[in-house]
Amino acid sequence: MIDILAFGAHPDDVELFAGGTMAKMAALGYSTGVVDMTRGELGTRGTPALRRKEARNAAEILGLKIRKNLGLPDGEVTLTPATRLKLIRVLREYRPRIVLTHYWDDRHPDHANTSRLVAEAVHHSGLAKIKTGQPRYRPPVLLFFKLPANVTPTFVVDISDYTERREAAIHAYQSQLFDPESREPSTVLSHPDFLSNIDAIHSYYGTLIGKRKGEAFFFKGVLEIQDIAAHFGKG
Repeated sequence: MIDILAFGAHPDDVELFAGGTMAKMAALGYSTGVVDMTRGELGTRGTPALRRKEARNAAEILGLKIRKNLGLPDGEVTLTPATRLKLIRVLREYRPRIVLTHYWDDRHPDHANTSRLVAEAVHHSGLAKIKTGQPRYRPPVLLFFKLPANVTPTFVVDISDYTERREAAIHAYQSQLFDPESREPSTVLSHPDFLSNIDAIHSYYGTLIGKRKGEAFFFKGVLEIQDIAAHFGKG
């Protein structure tokens, strides 16, 4: 079993938008893991082999217990029963208490389809008539990261003390980031302002909770609080 399992369409997706939270939860003693849907082989810069090495380095920085790659074709993450079954097998194997994945409204088809696939798999994993040779299991909590600008977060995690670790995990993907000596074609990620823009997003979310840095998540439904004194009495 694992406490928190995050699904990203490509290596580095989780690091960019939930890396601080993953690092914080690991530091608090929770078991964490990341499942990458693809190897990022359509990426303009780098190679799948290099991305694999970078993902391993990032996993060590974040303190992940597991890092798994499903090897789906980059650019063609599609909603099929076979792909959904792969995710169900993963969920039943690791039985996470909390699942994280992309918000469903995203212009990148792989991001949007990963969101839908994970949401469907979370539900279907609890159906006894879907046979995988594993006990059925439905994760109780599904959270979404990388929220559009017009979406109000359900909650924000204070990652102020984990900013350096999050940044180190992102910088593990050096093949994708700005390098003045690189002769590879430029991309959104390799633009000199990309990381500062990502940092600004986390600064904004931090201001919403009166902290230096934050990461935002969305939950479909209403969150239950068992003890309001314990929940709101911190600090």
